Amino acid sequence: MSVSTTGWIVIAVAAVLVIAALVVGVSRAMRQRRVRHAEQIREQARLETAKLERREALADETAAKARAAQAEAEVKAAEAARLQERAATHQSEAATSREQLEGQWNRAETIDPETPKQSRKAGETGDVGEPTPSPTPSGGQAWGNESYEPAVSYGDAKHDRGAST
Repeated sequence: MSVSTTGWIVIAVAAVLVIAALVVGVSRAMRQRRVRHAEQIREQARLETAKLERREALADETAAKARAAQAEAEVKAAEAARLQERAATHQSEAATSREQLEGQWNRAETIDPETPKQSRKAGETGDVGEPTPSPTPSGGQAWGNESYEPAVSYGDAKHDRGAST
């Protein structure tokens, strides 16, 4: 072998080693770039996860407030229904009392049509100057002994007085 053949072989081997080193270096650089890119993606995912958890907490809190408002609305609806029922009862009792009172006026006019008619309005004075009594079916007070007390205590003086919020 001549020097030139051996030189060419050494040059070829050196060239192959340089090319192999370049390939290894490029692949390492690409791998490091991919690792850095993956780490950036992971960091973004961590930030987005924190944002998502805050959004979920806000959604849970809002849902809890909605449930509380719904429960309060149901309580108020039940109270309104109870009050409407009570009002209907009072109106029915008042209508019955009105009919009985009208019957008494008619009976008095039938018995003594010659006496001038007194005013049929409650609370106006008769001949003596005293208010005329208004009879009730039970002989007691016209409204009974009932008083309004809310079924629900809100723990706030504003609500106890019926003030709007």
